[in-house]
Order: sequence, then structure tokens, then C-alpha cells
Amino acid sequence: MSNNRWYDIDPTVSLAVSLMRNANIMAQYKCADLIIKKSKEFGLDLSENIITDAFNYVLRRWYDTDQKIAEAFEYLKLLPTELQKETALELISLLQQEETK
Repeated sequence: MSNNRWYDIDPTVSLAVSLMRNANIMAQYKCADLIIKKSKEFGLDLSENIITDAFNYVLRRWYDTDQKIAEAFEYLKLLPTELQKETALELISLLQQEETK
């Protein structure tokens, strides 16, 4: 496996992350809410400690600068591939709606 980022494995997920990166902060928060909601519906629940530790670690990725967005990406990373892809499609749709407002 090459040196790709975890979200580059699937083109749909990669596109969703790219669109989210370029969106305004309010749209990013809406996306983060969607990711967290879908993850919790699936049964994932990250303990606060993991997030805080990860957040205090190194802010080297664009999404690490905001704790809520960093948390959402931790959830997205842990979702099974099919659910990641489904969530990515919803994120793309949400971001397209945001652009037309």
C-alpha cells in the first residue's frame, strides 16, 4: 500500500473530504454533525479522552485545527468502508445544497 491518506482509498470519500476542506466553517460543522450522527447510529462512540489526546497531539492535518471537525474525522475513519462511502455521498449532497444557498 502506498503512502495515501486514509480517506484517499475511496474516491468518493476523498472527494467528500476535499469538498469539506474547501467549504466554509458553518458547512464544515454541518458535515461534522452528520458524520457524528451517522457514526453513533451505527454504534460507534469515541470516548472524550481519545479525542482530547488526539487533539493535543500534533495539529498537522487541516481538520485538526478544530476539535469538532477532528472528532468527526476520527468517527469517519472508523466507519466500515460501505458506511464511509454512504456518509461521503450524503456529505457531498449537503455541501452542494450549502453552495446553492
